[in-house]
Amino acid sequence: MTRSETSTDLTPALEDYLETIFLLERDKESVRVRDIAKAREVKSSSVSPALKRLAELGMVKYIRREFIGLTQTGNEAARRIVSRHDVLSRFFNEVLQMDPVSADREACAMEHSLSPKGMDRLVRFFEFFCACPEGHPKWLDRFHRFNTTEEITPDFDCQVSFDGEIKDKSALHKNRTEKVVSLLELGPGEKGKVRQVKAKGAIRQRLLDMGLLPEVMLSVERLAPTGDPIWISFNGSQLALRRKEAESVLITKE
Repeated sequence: MTRSETSTDLTPALEDYLETIFLLERDKESVRVRDIAKAREVKSSSVSPALKRLAELGMVKYIRREFIGLTQTGNEAARRIVSRHDVLSRFFNEVLQMDPVSADREACAMEHSLSPKGMDRLVRFFEFFCACPEGHPKWLDRFHRFNTTEEITPDFDCQVSFDGEIKDKSALHKNRTEKVVSLLELGPGEKGKVRQVKAKGAIRQRLLDMGLLPEVMLSVERLAPTGDPIWISFNGSQLALRRKEAESVLITKE
């Protein structure tokens, strides 16, 4: 069964279950039905049918009364959902200044329908947002003043192309002391914060789906003897990146 086929069969409710299992696995050594029921605030009897369907789709490993775990396919799908949730939640909270609870609720409602193109555009917005001087563009202040005063002045200066990659890397750390480098320049044990993913097409989409979003803190765990792949960890998970993928991730070293 291909990824597109399984994605088509996933309803918003099933995606919510995948997301819940992913988050529980990140914090617990083992996940049971009662853990999922508690996290989702439903009865255990409501969880089993969803797990059965996810097992049929090859998303989870589930035997009645046993521990539940995501398959590789399920893990990839869950990461995609969590990444969309995180970007939407940040947009509502940091840009539109909704309170965290409301921002999270709106993200939950929209994460299921956000297309790859929509995801890409939102991430580019945050790359733009983080690259502007002081990480807080003047136009955003003006936007929030406009919400209350209906007066806005459109002049601001930022050295970033929204549609493409950052033209001048100095814009990424103007008025800052951090140095922007490729993830390849980090050694085992070193940490950095994601600023931009320069890749295009399928590679960029794969990295965004993994959760490599602006402002995410990551660390390099180890390198293969040949230097390819590179194992990184972030948000409680560990992933392997090919050199070409790692090279496209711009970070500021901590």
